[in-house]
Order: sequence, then structure tokens, then C-alpha cells
Amino acid sequence: MEWKSHCSTIGDVSKDFVWRILKKHDIQLQRKHSWCVSTDPEFASKAADIVGLYLDPPNNAVVICVDEKPAIQALERAQGWLKLPNGKAITGYSHEYKRHGTINLFAAFEVSTGLIQSMQSTRRRRKEFLQFMNEVISQHPHQEIHVILDNLRTHKPKHDMWLARHKQVHFHYTPTHASWLNQVEVWFSILTRHALKKASFVSVNQLIEAIEKYCQAYNQNAHPFEWTKKKVFQRTLKNKYANLHN
Repeated sequence: MEWKSHCSTIGDVSKDFVWRILKKHDIQLQRKHSWCVSTDPEFASKAADIVGLYLDPPNNAVVICVDEKPAIQALERAQGWLKLPNGKAITGYSHEYKRHGTINLFAAFEVSTGLIQSMQSTRRRRKEFLQFMNEVISQHPHQEIHVILDNLRTHKPKHDMWLARHKQVHFHYTPTHASWLNQVEVWFSILTRHALKKASFVSVNQLIEAIEKYCQAYNQNAHPFEWTKKKVFQRTLKNKYANLHN
């Protein structure tokens, strides 16, 4: 029906003819790509700094990737059975859902071990960020800590008294529009795929409990990501993520 309505506007053209044209020009309607090219004038130096921390970290130092996943929704989805014309039945979720609030997730990914440390909060101000950072560094007393962050305003105030009090901690910022250099973003995608996508939650507390349980289970088999990227180009979009064994 959809093809018939579209084709009626251009005359008597068959679906097969349209598909032949699309195939000839290698057009695949089911595929959609998006990208964001970094225009940071310091891209090369910032990227080299971060990749260097991944491939050759300082001796006896800890490298940690930190970021927030904001406004994770507690969605209650309707689940049920659908009977097909052939007599078979399938189960799944409908597209309709109820919203029960949101939560912000702070996460720290330890590059050398793959371990995750998390904190959930209803807000994501500088106050909550520093509260999380205090928890992170408390796990590594008397060690030099290198933290990879994006350029969110709460991550980089003009006068940072917290860093002045914690001289063993060093912040490294990714280039603008290059969050893919932060390995915790890869972990966020794993979390979404395994624990959040198509899941149903009747409350924020249930969502919080599900994320906490997933983090605990993940850490039991945690391992570092295998960083295989040999070169980082400012305008290259392919092969930009670490190779995962998941």
C-alpha cells in the first residue's frame, strides 16, 4: 500500500523497477548513518593525549573514564501475547508505555581492569559530579589518577578548588564532538543493550535497582576493552570504537 501510494505520483512505475534503480546506485533504505565531525583546533594533541593514556599509561597510575548518562527513563511497557493468522503466538512489548520519572547515572570505567563504579542521582550538577569523584578516588588511595572526561561545564569550572585539593588527580578532556574517545561511552551502550532497552520499570526505584544489579553482575566478569585503533583521524568515521569481546 505504501509503495502504491508513492508510485501513483510518478506514473505507472512498478516496485521492481524502483528497487532495481536503488540497487544500481547502492541505496539501502533500511540503513541510516549519522556523524559529528570534531572541529576542535586542538583535536590532534587532545586525542594523542588520551590514546597515549590507553596504550601507555604512566607507571603505577590509574586511568579512569568518567561520564554521565542523563535522564534515564523508568518506562512501564505493556507486555502481552499476539496471535498470528497462522495460529502461532508471539510475546513482546507494545509501543505504548507509562513514564515514572528519570534518573541520572554517573559511571567510572577503569581502563586497566574494566571495572565499573557507578552512582545514581536525581540531579547532575557540579555538586553531584564531585560527590561521585570523591567516591572514585577513595578506591585508589595514594595513587596517581588520570581521569578522561568530556567538555561538560560541570567538569571544567574556571577555578577548580577540588583539583587544587587533590593534586594526585589529573583531568584530561576529549576534543569537542569526540566523545567516542571516552571508553565509558562504549560501556554505556553495553548497559543500554543488556539492561535498559525494551525493559519495563514501574518506578524509579526499580530502575535504580536494575542498574545496580547489572553493574554488580558486570564487574564479576569485567575485563578491559582491547583498544585496537592504530590511528585517530579528525575526519575519519569508521572503526572508531574499541574492539569488544561482548
